[in-house]
Amino acid sequence: MNKQMQLADVVASLSDGMTIGIGGWGPRRKPMALVREILRSDLKDLTVVAYGGPEVGMLCAAGKVKRLVYGFVSLDFIPIEPFFRKAREAGGVVSSELDEGLLLIGLQAAGHRLPFLPTRVGLGSDVTSINPDLRMVTSPYDDGETLLAMPAIRLDAALLHVTRADRLGNTQTDGPDPYFDALFARAAARCYVTTEELVDRIDLAYPDKARSNLFERYLVTGVVEAPLGAHPTTAHDLYGWDAEHLREYAALAGEEGGWAKYFDRYVAGPESGYAERVGGAARVRGLPIPTF
Repeated sequence: MNKQMQLADVVASLSDGMTIGIGGWGPRRKPMALVREILRSDLKDLTVVAYGGPEVGMLCAAGKVKRLVYGFVSLDFIPIEPFFRKAREAGGVVSSELDEGLLLIGLQAAGHRLPFLPTRVGLGSDVTSINPDLRMVTSPYDDGETLLAMPAIRLDAALLHVTRADRLGNTQTDGPDPYFDALFARAAARCYVTTEELVDRIDLAYPDKARSNLFERYLVTGVVEAPLGAHPTTAHDLYGWDAEHLREYAALAGEEGGWAKYFDRYVAGPESGYAERVGGAARVRGLPIPTF
């Protein structure tokens, strides 16, 4: 029942051409330690499904992505993720641009093991013209309404970041917004989580946090202890996004060889030294949490 793994073990279990869903939302609670381990690997030709943030831009810049399925790709205060923008404008990846609601419904369909779900989301918009494979379905009931049939978005693997977990695969995620991590977990054949803190039994260590469990432990394939593993994105109540770091990252997107500079400066080398490369653990833990 011990599901503890190392970052390298998770990446070794993935293979070229997989469809990988990445949880979080924009620059919020992304499993960046796992993303960096993928960046260091030979993985390629991935289909990435996300409410995208820096993970999408980095994977595109590193040549890991064949296809993207997304509702948006943004750093929030930097409206369009800069390395994603470069890849998209250059035609370097196949893109499926969806309404945020359609992405949600596609994950729900996969989680329910259904081929599709009918919805009004997207009707009357250009989403069907830029996604010509989307089909319509007629209600079998007396109303006869024409609806969009959103196909299931099935994932080979989901990558998520949580506040704490135990070796059995139980997880807890603090903060006001769960995003759609539970949908990613249920839509995936395998689910790997990185966690800020790993304990033996989460029910004994944090019995008052039971309602922070977003999805069942049977869905979790592996758990990796990765303190500060969401940086440069937020980890809800623990640390905010690193605006200074993300501005540097965005500026490098405008330079010749900018990705190589970023990779050599921050990604190359073991993950154990990452915190020091970005200014130290104390600096990261002191990052202000954005409020809206």
